[in-house]
Amino acid sequence: MKSCPISRRWSDAAVLGAVVATGCALPAPDIPRYEARQFYETEQVFGASFSADETQVLMTSDRTGVMNVYAAPADGGDPVTLTDSTADANMSVAFFPGDDRVLYTADQGGNELNHLYVRSPDGSVTDITPGDNLKAGFSGFRDDGAAFFVTSNERDPQAFDLYRYDAGSLERRLVFQNPGGFQPGPVSGDGRWLAVTRSRSNADSDIFLVDLADAAAEPRHVTPHEGDASHAPITFMPGSDTLVYGTDAHGEFVEAWTWDPETDGHEPLIQADWDVLFVRWSKQGSYRVSALNADASTEVTVLDTRTGETVTPPPLPGGDLTGVSFSPSEKKMAFYLSSDTSPPNLHVWDLDSGEVVRLTNTLNPAITEDFLVDGEVVRYPSYDGLEIPSVLYRPHQAAPADPAPALVWVHGGPGGQSRKGYRAQIQHLVNHGYAVLAVNNRGSSGYGKTFFHMDDQRHGDVDLKDCVAARAWLEGLDWVDGARIGIIGGSYGGYMVGAALAFAPEVFEVGVNIFGVMNWVRTLSSIPPWWGAARDSLYAELGDPETDLERLTAISPLFHAGNIVRPLFVVQGANDPRVLQVESDEIVEAVRANGVPVEYVIFPDEGHGFRRRENRITSSDRIVSFLDTHLRGN
Repeated sequence: MKSCPISRRWSDAAVLGAVVATGCALPAPDIPRYEARQFYETEQVFGASFSADETQVLMTSDRTGVMNVYAAPADGGDPVTLTDSTADANMSVAFFPGDDRVLYTADQGGNELNHLYVRSPDGSVTDITPGDNLKAGFSGFRDDGAAFFVTSNERDPQAFDLYRYDAGSLERRLVFQNPGGFQPGPVSGDGRWLAVTRSRSNADSDIFLVDLADAAAEPRHVTPHEGDASHAPITFMPGSDTLVYGTDAHGEFVEAWTWDPETDGHEPLIQADWDVLFVRWSKQGSYRVSALNADASTEVTVLDTRTGETVTPPPLPGGDLTGVSFSPSEKKMAFYLSSDTSPPNLHVWDLDSGEVVRLTNTLNPAITEDFLVDGEVVRYPSYDGLEIPSVLYRPHQAAPADPAPALVWVHGGPGGQSRKGYRAQIQHLVNHGYAVLAVNNRGSSGYGKTFFHMDDQRHGDVDLKDCVAARAWLEGLDWVDGARIGIIGGSYGGYMVGAALAFAPEVFEVGVNIFGVMNWVRTLSSIPPWWGAARDSLYAELGDPETDLERLTAISPLFHAGNIVRPLFVVQGANDPRVLQVESDEIVEAVRANGVPVEYVIFPDEGHGFRRRENRITSSDRIVSFLDTHLRGN
């Protein structure tokens, strides 16, 4: 007998009677149509660093339309504005351990050349990584708070060196000059050791330990092995030189292991049938926080290391617990709670009193959460029978009597993952009556290393066939309009849109390309220099433009744009350092030459991903308008 799930929103006796009488024909709910502005006026918030006196929590918010840094009172109340940028996104890093100074980072117009800034309590700001064409990053404070570490590629654009800064004077000293090929990772709490990664391919990497007290010492090889295995440092255990690292050397999934430099011993720490996302400890080591990537959701565990017991917060609304951090005294825990229908909200839990205070209320009050849609994790068979994990969003209005047009949503990467959680753009599409199937085609992360490497140097082929199979699966749902199915994606997902329209030109009715690669030869030849050590990994996955020119040309949509016959929407940031604007310019010109409808939006103040609220609103509105014309009205 067919199952008839009834949403709690309409599960009263009258609705139940109607369901019984009509044999599962639910009455069409009266869902309001929200505009993009209403979805994007939902606040984005992230970051949680306690001040030294534990009265404030540092966070980043776009409540003004641009990302800025705020200090929220830990016991509740209005956050204090610490930066007031109207252009560039400013993002919080941390409070200084001994005072109320703040570290934050910002690039320039989305160019990804981040600098680090120190804001003093009087409001004055110092760029501690000045210079042009450099990229800097924060690598943590020493346990005693007297120093901190910063990576910078100012000396060599392709190599990140490590500097130690005095926390008081902000004077710095070079402590690791990268000879090239190494990616700096965590620094031990005493400031003695630096863990670095060296990649040989996208399937094989090693960890080395650098002695920051002895510049003449050679890096020590931590993970000698045979065959392909990925290794990456995670952190050092508190008060110890023991390194915690992630590796897939022992099975399909990334596990957390420890390495003791004194004994050269390796031991498993966390093993599961999903990838370990991270492991970290509170300052004094009393709590360990870890997370698994469990079927597109984040599964966090907080462990009391003194008792071995799992720490469980008081009852909270449903959703994923993420972003956990502890105050210096370990008496307070900050965390975020989110779901598909509720964007992340920052909370603080007082472990002594048991009280939980919610510091933010991010969903736009103009939106009723009950009218948003939960994603359902599903799997569909691809062309060869391989099960493709995906997240399906069904509009409330969709029914066999009123089937919905649909979109195959392809994530970025390559090697990314579509995950559950609130996404304004997806909720906007679904609210306007479009079903969305967010596919994790072969090559996606989170489902084991075999699945991850299935598309290596087979892009535009097997991954595209997974997307074509997604359409066929959607056509089999009686509440989907099988004649109106499009494809949408950003970055690598944008490439898949171009590939679908060029290499399977009759499969999808429309394509929405959000800063997608159209010419792999150019993109791989113009990789930003700061990718340095990661370039070989990308070449291993996609191909080297010098030796794989023929294949890269064959899979690049631009060289096959004459095949494109379906309407195309393209959106691009002018400052994008990864996918240059010329990629979008050329595909737009080529498709227009076919006499095919094309809409093109360029944002002069954005890079790879749109951080300004007004631009996200414009993009989302224009996409829905395009779909209403060329997909719904097809």
